[in-house]
Amino acid sequence: MHHAIVIGGSMSGLLCARVLCDHYRSVTLLERDTFPEGIENRRSVPQGRHAHGLLAGGREALERLFPGFGNDLVAAGALRGDIAGETRWFVNGGSLYRSCSEMQGIVASRACIETIVRRRVLAIPNLTVRQGAAVDGLLRDGTPARVAGVRIGGERLEAELVVDATGRGSHSGPWLEAMGYSRPREERVEVGVAYTTRHFRRTPEDLDGDRAAILPATPEGKRGGVMLAQEGGRWVVTLIGYFGNAAPSDLAGFVAYARSLPSPDIYDVIRNAEPLDEPAVARFSASLRRRYDKLARFPAGYLVVGDALCSFNPIYGQGMSVAALEAVALGEALRLGRADLARRFFGRAAKLVDVPWGIAVGNDLRMKETVGPRTPGVRFINWYIDKLHRAAHHDAETTLAFHRVSNLLAPPETLFHPRIVARVLSGNLRRRPAATTPAAVRTVESADR
Repeated sequence: MHHAIVIGGSMSGLLCARVLCDHYRSVTLLERDTFPEGIENRRSVPQGRHAHGLLAGGREALERLFPGFGNDLVAAGALRGDIAGETRWFVNGGSLYRSCSEMQGIVASRACIETIVRRRVLAIPNLTVRQGAAVDGLLRDGTPARVAGVRIGGERLEAELVVDATGRGSHSGPWLEAMGYSRPREERVEVGVAYTTRHFRRTPEDLDGDRAAILPATPEGKRGGVMLAQEGGRWVVTLIGYFGNAAPSDLAGFVAYARSLPSPDIYDVIRNAEPLDEPAVARFSASLRRRYDKLARFPAGYLVVGDALCSFNPIYGQGMSVAALEAVALGEALRLGRADLARRFFGRAAKLVDVPWGIAVGNDLRMKETVGPRTPGVRFINWYIDKLHRAAHHDAETTLAFHRVSNLLAPPETLFHPRIVARVLSGNLRRRPAATTPAAVRTVESADR
């Protein structure tokens, strides 16, 4: 196969280009913006300053694509940590039980992660990068129409495969209609999220050395927060509000908002910490999934990936990890040949997306203001996960089962294994007080040993 084009230099676009370089003699990456020289946020990624997560499943996928990737991140200042043992999760009125696990995470800024990926991709010999290249449309060839390249101004750039990695604002829908194909059906869940982010100086004493504190919003309070260690001795703190509960951007209001969260973990750190920059504010209206896997007809020579395929509520930190897993799935589909590539890839991608989509949408639908379909299945799963979290306040096995699913390492059905169900039932029958502080968690762990 001779030439492939990737539209968009996002994380998803970079990772797809990496995979395509294994299967095509030449690959062209088209980016309408320009890439920064150092570790800094791209102008076209307005959410870049906010807290970003690299789930364990995504980290493993990136290691497959770039051997030694984790070491490169650490060399750039990122920190390793045990997802279950060095992260504070405060859910449903208590802290999840903490213990050592095989789930190793890496905390770093979005800019750091993307820069390391970009450096590795741009060093591939058969890749050509064109910056400041805005695609105007697709080239078509034959009947039925197939995609044969792209138009950039008056230039025709031909290719055997074109991949749309342009994100949520993708033009694939109207482009397909112009070729005589149908737009994909869209699934949309209105969430009304606003988030405010500040960076603070981090000290070794903060959180007793733990790497993160995660406080999901509750249906009652509609406020949550995430605090992650970052390179350069910093904390990134993103405070999250649903449906009109946005955190203030001024420092005093920001700290006061942190004090109103269900756990004091974030507030206790930032109330006396040194602020390092001005705040960043963003809003997210709805999670959006485009069901390309359901289309009866689709042109040969074309694929859609990343946020152009599915855009999640960003507070769950799933986007980069899903992009990495989709790139791995693309490589698997390509190894089976070009015939019927779109059907194979979209089928694989749909199975990948089902899990993070179910996690994000299911949790958001716990809030009555969220607009989306509430099926009996969704209601039952939310009821069960609520019970699972309560059992996980005291039980290591239940906690680890939850972390494996939320980190895209295990399918959701593992949470319904008879052994886990029995532990959930047992944990909810017991009336032990929740271990809500790190000291209490350590006391419980010592007693169990």
